Amino acid sequence: MAERTGGRGRAVHRGRVVHAAHVTPHMIRVVLGGDGLAAFDAGACTDHYVKLLFPAPGTDLPEPFDIDAARRDLPRDQWPRMRTYTVRAWDPAARELTVDFVHHGDRGLAGPWAAAARPGDEILFLGPGGGYAPAPDAERHLLAGDESALPAIAASVERLPEGVPADVVVEVAGPAEEQKLAAHSGVRVQWVHRGDRPVGEGLVAAVRALGAPTGDLHAFVHGEAGFVRELRRLLRVEWGVPRERLSISGYWRTGSDEDGWQAGKAEWNAGVEREEAAALGGA
Repeated sequence: MAERTGGRGRAVHRGRVVHAAHVTPHMIRVVLGGDGLAAFDAGACTDHYVKLLFPAPGTDLPEPFDIDAARRDLPRDQWPRMRTYTVRAWDPAARELTVDFVHHGDRGLAGPWAAAARPGDEILFLGPGGGYAPAPDAERHLLAGDESALPAIAASVERLPEGVPADVVVEVAGPAEEQKLAAHSGVRVQWVHRGDRPVGEGLVAAVRALGAPTGDLHAFVHGEAGFVRELRRLLRVEWGVPRERLSISGYWRTGSDEDGWQAGKAEWNAGVEREEAAALGGA
């Protein structure tokens, strides 16, 4: 069951590692289970995410853990670090949660934890959150993102309506990072290999090359904030896709860790929205 519930209803769950293995050279899949997931549930969204909790250096998380109490009672430098990860899969019958981690050596918190994870290891997390699933009434779908968005894209591909055309464009470092996606015959999957180019450069070019859609498009675009900004302008301003038909957000930003990005994300988004409104003539 959940450890505790914070003052704003945020349940803390405890996952125990069942299995961990590389899916590709830089993607590690960790399956969590155990009694600590008894109160966890994921609904209809395909972009569900959880917030993993890592103790501050030199500290341990209080037991039982309450996130609001920790923030109220502990100095800020002892607050746990949060890292947000998309749910790749949730099996309610087995009560197993699958999370994919991008791993780039010793950098960061979550990637190194996943690389070292062994059966029996435990981790606390909040969630799930989420807000997107492919609209069943759309005439066309677009899913685009980098490695950070790949788990949500893969989960979404599995839910794309049969017979409805869809373009899936994913940027990864190179051919070894591609994954097999469970796409039906109407789904076109395009892998963009980054190589030495800046993150998102190839992805933006590939999406632009698709051309403006005809009919009602429902789009999911997530990943590094810089290319998300470019694709948002393309979709909203140039292609005229209605805002309510977009799930679009920066998961991370080059040069910032998650703490830094989350601290400035609201201001960043506000700036993007102002630019968009100006380009649309105040619409």
